[in-house]
Amino acid sequence: MIAPATGFLAVPVVPIDTVHARFAVLGIPHGVPYATRNVGASVASAPQAIRERSARFGRMLAHHDFDLGRPLAAHGSLPLVDCGDVESDPFDLRASAARATDAVRTVLAAGAMPIVLGGDDSVTALALAAFDAHGPLSVLQIDAHIDYRDEVNGIRDGYSSPMRRAAEMPWVRRIVHCGARGVGSARPADVRDTLARGNAIVTARELRARGVERVLGEFPPGGRYYIAFDCDGVDPAVMPGTSAPLPGGLSYDEAADLLVGLARRGTVAGISFAEYYPALDLNGITALAIARLILVLVATIDGERTATAAATNRSA
Repeated sequence: MIAPATGFLAVPVVPIDTVHARFAVLGIPHGVPYATRNVGASVASAPQAIRERSARFGRMLAHHDFDLGRPLAAHGSLPLVDCGDVESDPFDLRASAARATDAVRTVLAAGAMPIVLGGDDSVTALALAAFDAHGPLSVLQIDAHIDYRDEVNGIRDGYSSPMRRAAEMPWVRRIVHCGARGVGSARPADVRDTLARGNAIVTARELRARGVERVLGEFPPGGRYYIAFDCDGVDPAVMPGTSAPLPGGLSYDEAADLLVGLARRGTVAGISFAEYYPALDLNGITALAIARLILVLVATIDGERTATAAATNRSA
């Protein structure tokens, strides 16, 4: 693991094998590129850019948060650590991918929820592969694309295929593609294949017309969920720093309501963010939106847990 200059929320960076926290931030800068030139792309610097943008919130955990209606952290701190970045070797990408999956598996073994900062969208399947002993899972994919290509130029694990690879994992029960719009890599056969597998597609237009509950209703109450968040799933007014921006994406509030809604519906077992290109960002607002979404999700889960524990103590 590589220790970053700044931890998420400016928390100390800890060795991954010493995690004792409810949440663990983990950077996976590189996934499975389609070409060697992608190894050094701006997307690899996303984990550190997000950390740097989040640092200011680390000083505000006891302040009132108007999105939550209470202080950001119930006790002035959050049970969160940063494990740094998975080391990537451009000359041995297969070993690098294995290290990424092993790192997520280590976080899960410690009982922590992994918060993965990518990296291109291929890191999503690498993270989901670590949940083989932690399923079953239902996956919420927030993305302009369904990422269901079987292969591209013979590469089956690139950024156009993570949901196809996830669908082959026995512990992934179902995938809900949310935010699809416009045109991308999907062929008509890819759409047919994901629907035939029992997955669902809720376009950005349908979500806007029918509300967030339309998406949340696709998930079994009390289940375990994984959130695969691609920055192009939201509107470029919210997250401009991505390589394939498309108008008509989710608003910030819709994205936040989806995350909070799932946290209240069952157990969010993990989340990954991908396709953030700092070199394409404007004033760091994409990193800011990602940091805020993480904070709102973590604070919601931590707040629900604290409230449940307090109610249990009162009844004991």
